[in-house]
Amino acid sequence: MKNIFLLLIVALFVGCKPNPAGNYQLVWADEFDYTGLPDSSKWSYDTVGNASGWGNNELQYYTSGRTENARVENGLLILTALREEMAGRSYTSARLITKGKGDWLYGRVEVRALLPTGRGIWPAIWMLPTDWEYGGWPDSGEIDIMENVGFDPDTIVASAHTKTYNHVAGTQKNAKIFVPDCSDTFHVYALEWEPQEYRVYVDDKHYFTFRNEGTGPGEWPFDKRFHLLLNVAVGGNWGGQQGINDTIFPQSMQVDYVRVYQKK
Repeated sequence: MKNIFLLLIVALFVGCKPNPAGNYQLVWADEFDYTGLPDSSKWSYDTVGNASGWGNNELQYYTSGRTENARVENGLLILTALREEMAGRSYTSARLITKGKGDWLYGRVEVRALLPTGRGIWPAIWMLPTDWEYGGWPDSGEIDIMENVGFDPDTIVASAHTKTYNHVAGTQKNAKIFVPDCSDTFHVYALEWEPQEYRVYVDDKHYFTFRNEGTGPGEWPFDKRFHLLLNVAVGGNWGGQQGINDTIFPQSMQVDYVRVYQKK
């Protein structure tokens, strides 16, 4: 009887999901437990690249302070791409950033999100350097936690971009994971970033590691502070490779929470 009791205790312990933060403590979060525009103490609107297509020939116009494209309701942040004319563009959307309001060096980033879908849509959860101390893109780095394109709807991609490894040169480091219900179900897209490597997860399933080779910032510029970006692009060099289905709009990325942890 005693052995059976011990087995039950062990089984209960094994079956419990561990704290996803592990030995981390929460340092920044938005639970979206309010209504209206995104919290201005945590988020800004990034619009500076509208005229140039953000370097990727994207077709959307990112707006600022417009609830049609970025709003919080029912406990969710909703970023919506619309088919509408604005400032010479045929689509509008939103690109939110934490720059100056949430900037971190190392830690764990979690974003629980449900993705938009449809040919031409390109949602992303990613990070850029706050201070660009090693120079312009890609020298100061880019961390892509989640990217998805509508013509390949079941595939989530994580990537690293540096001076040595980047998509322009065709040397980028990345990995893919099959998530067939990413536009039907919320999933947690997470980054664990440490001095020697960073790892990317979907629902705690680890599928990509980018390591510090110890050869300097050309390969590892990720020793400076970065900030988070959330956006839904339309078209572009990757998202628009197979055209755009204009019947799919509006399309939204819904975010349940954003949480950032750092080691205790």
